[in-house]
Amino acid sequence: MEVVSLFFRMKLLTNIQQLLVTGDFTESLAGKSMQEMPFIEDAYLLIQEGRIVDYGSMKECPYNKAAEISDISGQIVLPCWCDSHTHLVFAAGREDEFVDRINGLSYEEIAARGGGILNSAKRLQEMDEDVLFEQAKERLKNVVQMGTGAIEIKSGYGLSHEDEHKMLKVIGRLRETFSIPIKATLLAAHALPQNYAHNRQGYIDLITDKMIPEFSKEGLVDFIDVFCETNYFTVAEMEAIMEAGHQYGLRPKVHVNQFNAIGGIAAAVNHKALSVDHLEVITKEDILALHNSSTIPVALPGCSFFLNIPYTPARKIIDKNLPLAIATDYNPGSAPSGNMNFAVSQACINLKMTPQEAIVAATINAAFAMGVADEVGSITKGKRANLIITKPLKSFNALPYYFGNHCIEDVLIDGISLTQSNTYATKF
Repeated sequence: MEVVSLFFRMKLLTNIQQLLVTGDFTESLAGKSMQEMPFIEDAYLLIQEGRIVDYGSMKECPYNKAAEISDISGQIVLPCWCDSHTHLVFAAGREDEFVDRINGLSYEEIAARGGGILNSAKRLQEMDEDVLFEQAKERLKNVVQMGTGAIEIKSGYGLSHEDEHKMLKVIGRLRETFSIPIKATLLAAHALPQNYAHNRQGYIDLITDKMIPEFSKEGLVDFIDVFCETNYFTVAEMEAIMEAGHQYGLRPKVHVNQFNAIGGIAAAVNHKALSVDHLEVITKEDILALHNSSTIPVALPGCSFFLNIPYTPARKIIDKNLPLAIATDYNPGSAPSGNMNFAVSQACINLKMTPQEAIVAATINAAFAMGVADEVGSITKGKRANLIITKPLKSFNALPYYFGNHCIEDVLIDGISLTQSNTYATKF
């Protein structure tokens, strides 16, 4: 009788037009292997208790009498997007700066006159934690509905011990509320606070000696990050912060090479960074540093689109047999969109990646870039059934092709349909 009850708790998706990113993955896909994205035509997928338990060709499907069968002929199933780089917790948008850029001011010029990150920090410092949480919760609901099934969220708009703590507590509350994997990154080294303008070392010491130890002991943080860039933080300062992070088990995921190449990539690789993100500017030396490392390059095309700056040279990276992930960089100043579908389209249109490469970059490679590849990012037996079901499409090429169109019919989180349950992947 128990065998029967287990059998009838199964959910079977049948006649799947294409089932994408199938198989077992022990590492991210690099170079030509990104182009060779594994998938199955005319497939089935079996889900039990929120996990993928089996999949394969319909010709070999042995579960035709399972209790809950969904015939999705003509539709594509793929793992949910993994957004490995976001700043989703923030106090307010920066629409005024958007107009300033239209009128000719650069990102650096806006920052120099008190805008940019310092503007966001001022607003966040003035906002109550509960209000900040409610705003972040609504944003996260929206991105999950658009297919994001795992997400990394950074601090970095607090720029003080108290307010960085507040941001990390909000991220912790999101983890308690939503069932998707959520990773928290301490980015206190996002900009130099005004009250430390003449005491740079004092702020570095605050991060290394107080924030990292305290926030780590509270279990609020998974990774450490630094904005390593001209006029922000130097390579030496980044190294000091990475070293402090390692003492508490925090692997680096760092901002490098957005505007200038100043040696940040080599330093990050030497400190075994999980990822190096942005890379709009990249040199031969940077490429060499990434070879034979476990560090994953991450492109953020939404930032390049919004700021009208160069895009990460994806072809240069992939053609050198390196892996690449893509993420939204969702933030109020340089990428105010958490839509991974748009990022996948941009990867093809602006980064010149093939649809296969873009999908791999947004799923399994992105999962490795945020340390959740053992749970999500591919169609693998035992992984969580965090899945996208598209509307009827001829092939996966249509996903990036129809940019700006809503090609998703349903999102499943732990096997539960958001369309049918209207739970938004919350735990209650």
